[in-house]
Amino acid sequence: MEAFFLSTALVAVAEIGDKTQLLALVLAARYRKPVPIILGILIATLANHALAAWIGAAVAGWVGAETMRWILVATFLAMAGWCLVPDKADDGPQAARTAGAFLATLVAFFIVEIGDKTQIATVALAARYNSLVLVTAGTTLGMMLANAPVVLFGDAIARRLPLRIVRAVAAGLFAALGIAAIFMPSGL
Repeated sequence: MEAFFLSTALVAVAEIGDKTQLLALVLAARYRKPVPIILGILIATLANHALAAWIGAAVAGWVGAETMRWILVATFLAMAGWCLVPDKADDGPQAARTAGAFLATLVAFFIVEIGDKTQIATVALAARYNSLVLVTAGTTLGMMLANAPVVLFGDAIARRLPLRIVRAVAAGLFAALGIAAIFMPSGL
């Protein structure tokens, strides 16, 4: 159980102020559907951290820090552009908005977590404890503890702020992160 508790604590702390919290806030403001977003985070994290526990070290070796940096730059800048696009599903039926929120969260969280500190922590913890299930469960719980409240809080903020302003602020933050990633050291 030490592997589970340590994994949970390390990831919950590591996620504070991380880009995935910003992503959770953006998704909550955009879709205003907390349950599908939280489920998307859960499934994406389970898949990502299970994959990290199995092959994360090999992938990092193949891709390298410099390539990973440029993937992050592209991801942040793409997210900045995506934040500015009004959601067409807002005008559609409730089921379309729910599916859109879930799928957007699932894909975005999976991609953004690639090469992230929590994915790397998952690789290291799995190697140390030799327990894929406990480490994956612990790191996933840590991710949920850090991001689910942001989704719930983000939805409350979204009800009070015009979505246009939320989109512009989020786009600016993602663009700033993308530009900052250009100048970060290649050792990630």
